Amino acid sequence: MMKPLIALLLLCGACNVALAQWEPQTVNTDASFRSVDMAGADVVWIGGTKGTFVRSADGGKTWQTGTVPDAQACDFRDVKAFDAQTAILMSAGPAEQGQARLYKTTDGGQTWTLLYQTQQQGVFFDGIAFWDKEHGIVFSDPIDGRWFILTTADGGKSWQPVPAASLPAMTPGEAAFAASGTSLVVQGKRNAWIASGGGTASRVFRSTDRGQTWSVATTPLPSGEATGLFGLHFFNDKNGVAVGGNYKQEKLAGPNVTITRDGGKSWSSLTPATPAGLKEAVALLPGDRLLVIGPSGTGISADQGQTWQQLDTTGHHSVACVKGTCYAVGAKGKVSKQVFK
Repeated sequence: MMKPLIALLLLCGACNVALAQWEPQTVNTDASFRSVDMAGADVVWIGGTKGTFVRSADGGKTWQTGTVPDAQACDFRDVKAFDAQTAILMSAGPAEQGQARLYKTTDGGQTWTLLYQTQQQGVFFDGIAFWDKEHGIVFSDPIDGRWFILTTADGGKSWQPVPAASLPAMTPGEAAFAASGTSLVVQGKRNAWIASGGGTASRVFRSTDRGQTWSVATTPLPSGEATGLFGLHFFNDKNGVAVGGNYKQEKLAGPNVTITRDGGKSWSSLTPATPAGLKEAVALLPGDRLLVIGPSGTGISADQGQTWQQLDTTGHHSVACVKGTCYAVGAKGKVSKQVFK
């Protein structure tokens, strides 16, 4: 549970955070990674290009690297880890080229089942998330001016489209940046949020009924052709943080963090995170500290984004944390681990 801002400022505003460097992991592949998820501190699943998946069930002591059969053309930009044996991979890319797919394993990656595939023109999956083992959601860039959203109530065996009429209209150019599956998050039993960019404003869409109906709010972060929101994280049903920037100018200084305290109905600016530039994902560390990552490096805040400390300038695209154990992933087989006390 997030502490009130004033209390946090009094308790942690001046405290020094012990900053350690990311520890490179050896996973024996040159695939590029943009998705990572954890199912407990010792279980991590990673998805990447060339149909690649990576898994560890012992806290990174050993790694299993494999390729999903008949999926070598897929770029798995999001992954949902249920446990050491069960995970779902989401393939991003044009549906017309056979790249809009969902795969599931229940035996630790030994075999994979194709759960869903569509060749509907315009579908380009951006993120997948689950409230529990049965209820999940996946979304795509807009078709005819509205998100394309599917939900499942049976663990991914079947998927039902959310009616377009239930979705707010989008502005010209507005979409999701399919960076790391980080622009979709769920919380509790029914809440969901989607972050957008590329349009006239950076916005956050929110649902309180498992994706069946949606409303939308504008954030103070800039938006444009290559600019907008990339990552979201909600700590409870009220308090959340969104991060973003410009993916064509990854080190461009400017606003890159925004916060909500009313469930996403309104957003306010925070001090830009350091190192400056695009931030693609955000996570919560012990002590209510914020961790943000991106191509320009990693930053940590002990006071809910009022001040920041630079961890390093190592580029990553996505991060997952459980109780201070974090894994971050990036290009050319980059997998890093750190335990934050």
